[in-house]
Amino acid sequence: MADWLAALDRRAELRAKAGLTRRMHPRAAADGVVDLAGNDYLGLAAHPEVVAAATRALAAYGLGATGSRLVRGSTDAHHTLEETLAGWLGTDRALVFSSGYLANLGAVRALVRPRTLLISDAHNHASLIDGCRISGAETVVTPHADVAAVAAALAAAPGRPAVVVTESVFSVDGDLAPLARLHATAREHGALLLVDDAHALGVVGPDGAGAVAEAGLTGEPDVVVTATLSKALGGAGGVVAGPAEFVRHLVETARTFIYDTALPPVVAAGVQAAVGLTRSGAGLRAELAERAALAVGRLRAAGLDVSAADAAVVSVTAPGPEAATAWAAACRDRGVAVGCFRPPSTPDSRSRLRLTVSAGAPRADFEHALEVIVECAP
Repeated sequence: MADWLAALDRRAELRAKAGLTRRMHPRAAADGVVDLAGNDYLGLAAHPEVVAAATRALAAYGLGATGSRLVRGSTDAHHTLEETLAGWLGTDRALVFSSGYLANLGAVRALVRPRTLLISDAHNHASLIDGCRISGAETVVTPHADVAAVAAALAAAPGRPAVVVTESVFSVDGDLAPLARLHATAREHGALLLVDDAHALGVVGPDGAGAVAEAGLTGEPDVVVTATLSKALGGAGGVVAGPAEFVRHLVETARTFIYDTALPPVVAAGVQAAVGLTRSGAGLRAELAERAALAVGRLRAAGLDVSAADAAVVSVTAPGPEAATAWAAACRDRGVAVGCFRPPSTPDSRSRLRLTVSAGAPRADFEHALEVIVECAP
């Protein structure tokens, strides 16, 4: 009976030898660390208006939703947030899920019909990859941001329903997908376009409405948008937005919606307040863009291999997984939290530090953090 545990120990040993051990680092509520690892891009998670809205909802509804959305889990807070998100994103309807991961699983599965072909970017997030796998549909993985490869895959499957699946701002390197060209290619072949706008929502686009809006695709009937509410909005949960008919289909068929306990109303109310602050937060977005450009400039000047700053994710290449782990640990020891991405979390086997730029930290602390990253580089 102990053989299976021994096998797990052996797998752990192999991961450790490859530098792929993962550990959790619990943090206190106020740990004094400069956070370039979390996703609170605009610093709204602890904004007084967000906290006040969540506090009022906590007193009104209690801690949890107490059920799935179709039983007792739908509250006024959920429906208000969905109406607000649909208006912001320029879609017929929006549907809130308890996480961005579940929103992507549900959206991909709901877009699949008999003989559907899914065309997925090689750098897509794990939730999109898992959505493709769970759907059971044939999936073609195309080279990263390669519109010609997408066109070739569609041309090779004439007459079949197809969905092009992509992130907008990719979560590992922070680069922006060629959304307008992808949409034109998809439409030419009668395909749909599914865009995970998680890292762009609140950061780019008119009023922070995301990269889909920035690309001029707002409200297009052949575009479905997903996003998490845990990045620039500082909360939790996910959303799928698109045509009313598609959202109705999700409500009636999406297992990750029907059988999951709803997002707590306290979170929905907090996110509602965050959306209002984000839509009027042009100054925050400008500061965020300035800091991202500053990070790229400082790190490149130090001779580091750094990605472009299309939004607020900046990726810095490390020599290998062990070096990335040591680099991140050295930064943490000096009061700076950075993301450490290693295989299999990276799509190309390269290890990286991933910096998520935030407008919430004091500017002096942010600039000091960049100095620490350079000084701790392997």
